[in-house]
Amino acid sequence: MATTPAAAGGAAILDTLGDFTSRENWDKFFALRGTGDSFEWYAEWEDLRSPLLSLLQGCGGGGGGGGGKGPEILVPGCGSSVLSEKLYDAGFRHITNVDFSRVLVADMLRRHARARPEMRWRVMDMTDMQFTDGSFDVILDKGGLDALMEPEAGTKLGMKYLNEAKRVLKSGGKFACLTLAESHVLALLLSEFRFGWDMSIQAIGNESSKKSAFQTFMVVMANDVIHSLEKENTIRESYSSGVDVTLSLRDLQLGAVGDLKVIIPGRRRMFILGDQGNSLYCYKAVLLDARKRTETFVYHCGVFIVPKVRAHEWLFASEEGQWHVVESAKAARLIMVFLDSRHANADMDVIKNDLSPLVKDLEPGNPEEEARIPFMMAGDGVKQREILQEVTSEITGPMVVEDVVYENSDEDQSSMTEKMFRRLIFKRNSGLVQSEALLVKDSTSDKADENNKKSPSASKKRRNQKKGSSGSKTVLRIDHSYLGSSYHSSIISGLSLIASALDSAAVAGTKVSTTVIGLGAGTLPMFLRGCLPFLDIKVVELDPLVEEVAKKYFGFSTDEQLQVHLGDGIKFIDDIAVANNGAISQQLMSNGNENNAVKILIVDVDSSDVRSGLSCPHANFVEDSFLLAVKKFLDEGGLFIINLVSRSSAVREMVVSRLKVAFEHLYSLHLEEDLNEVLFATPSERCLDVNNMDEAVAKLKAMLKFPVDVESDMKRLQKLQ
Repeated sequence: MATTPAAAGGAAILDTLGDFTSRENWDKFFALRGTGDSFEWYAEWEDLRSPLLSLLQGCGGGGGGGGGKGPEILVPGCGSSVLSEKLYDAGFRHITNVDFSRVLVADMLRRHARARPEMRWRVMDMTDMQFTDGSFDVILDKGGLDALMEPEAGTKLGMKYLNEAKRVLKSGGKFACLTLAESHVLALLLSEFRFGWDMSIQAIGNESSKKSAFQTFMVVMANDVIHSLEKENTIRESYSSGVDVTLSLRDLQLGAVGDLKVIIPGRRRMFILGDQGNSLYCYKAVLLDARKRTETFVYHCGVFIVPKVRAHEWLFASEEGQWHVVESAKAARLIMVFLDSRHANADMDVIKNDLSPLVKDLEPGNPEEEARIPFMMAGDGVKQREILQEVTSEITGPMVVEDVVYENSDEDQSSMTEKMFRRLIFKRNSGLVQSEALLVKDSTSDKADENNKKSPSASKKRRNQKKGSSGSKTVLRIDHSYLGSSYHSSIISGLSLIASALDSAAVAGTKVSTTVIGLGAGTLPMFLRGCLPFLDIKVVELDPLVEEVAKKYFGFSTDEQLQVHLGDGIKFIDDIAVANNGAISQQLMSNGNENNAVKILIVDVDSSDVRSGLSCPHANFVEDSFLLAVKKFLDEGGLFIINLVSRSSAVREMVVSRLKVAFEHLYSLHLEEDLNEVLFATPSERCLDVNNMDEAVAKLKAMLKFPVDVESDMKRLQKLQ
């Protein structure tokens, strides 16, 4: 109880109690008050009589002077209140009073043994009661929960008590809580009785007593079986119809998806596992009960851990793929746990130890065997790995270049078997695979090999040579016609929005100014150069070491069509925006375009500080000042493309709202399997091809020198403004 009645001697009483959860303090309190004295913390009987008698009528087959046996009533934390004796005198004879103070219970027995012989008194801790399940029709709590819920004590005792109350309450019973209804108490009641209970609340008048200045409320939780089943069926239907609801572990324990002790074939629920104070980490998880009952289950319950780098794969990200995993795991119930950036630096043994007590609560009933829940894990999908270089930059931090061969874990990717990829990894962002390029093997003749040996660059080339099974040597080179990232494909496809302007430039032999902020491994600029030869590309990269790595390991090269400017991307755009119509603008752009020509600006940079909620781009690239500079840079005739990655819907909405303010037109391509969302913005409709998108897609495809599935990408295009 967090507050006290304004009664005579109240201050001295509180000094005696101190901690409302201490048995010793209560014994001392009742001993000092003496025998034969009642004490009401909240409302008086005259105010409670009408609502309580109305509540109790009809419970447990009658009572209160009626013909029935009357309800079995439990009064936990009864104290010295006259509540029980008044109810007894009103005809409710089956009342059990519980308090953990022996002093109090002894006094109450002396007072009521003869006058009220059927009333029972028990010395018992209300958070650990020795009653069988389903013993009572009604539980009347008068300040007991409030006493356990002192803000400093947290919710642990309150939750334990409410679990006990629900356990000893009969099906169809009622839990009535007389409370001051403080926010932390109501929050616990609402959460613990969230599923399968009807709730009502009413204010109790205090006209008959001037002792207390505090308003008392009666909160009643009714376990209406029929109504609860209807609610549960509604919940089940909502899930089976694909409603996307993420629950907490506590929601599941409270029955949000039915009885967890029972395997329900085909049950699949997303939820959050773990919370602050009870575990080291939180985890996104899916509970899956096998769709078919079979005798071949190896595990009654198992845990399958999916690492971050594989979470986007069809096998783990799609419902159909998850059912494949359940069948392969041969588990009656599988709890699929997805790791993300929060777990990047955690040891796997620490993760398993953290999960063990959490998943124990999700284990279905298995009376025949108390087996330990096994942990299974998906690898990172890499079958073979060779690290070529690890280097640390003062700007970007640690970087890794590696060659990998992926496992063939996805039926849809069978063609990827034994293909080798080169990856650039930025470790500053949870091991982010910043770029990925396809390596192709070209067998060389002995003569070509001999020429390589004579060449001054022979030693460099030999680093990319491997001996084949026949003894011949192969040279590994980057296939610049391949897009390793699906969001890169979306960037290319989104150029359909300005296909007519691009087609006109190509026909006229005019170069289209294209600025890319963020080089990475250079795979996107190299693809653009080969795929759309009429683009005049300038890449702005802050870190010179990134350019060196791109040239050394990813075949990146510059020429008249593709240039690199080392410097800050925001300053680069600001400078051009300020001098957009002058000679400085012409010098910086170095392309000779007139101001009315179409321009393209692509921002593809990751953030070194994910605390902003943005993984990509850096928060500075979505500030109002930069967006205004972009608008001036485009000069009413271009397309601004930004790769957006954020787990926060609020952050995403903030970025979108800022873009809507700065630009007249805004479109989105969201990648279903990834967090990436590619946004396309333009200050005017002068260059847009939105009236006939099919024709625009066809125009773009005709211009592309490399294959891109433009049609599939553009089917996901959404107009945001």
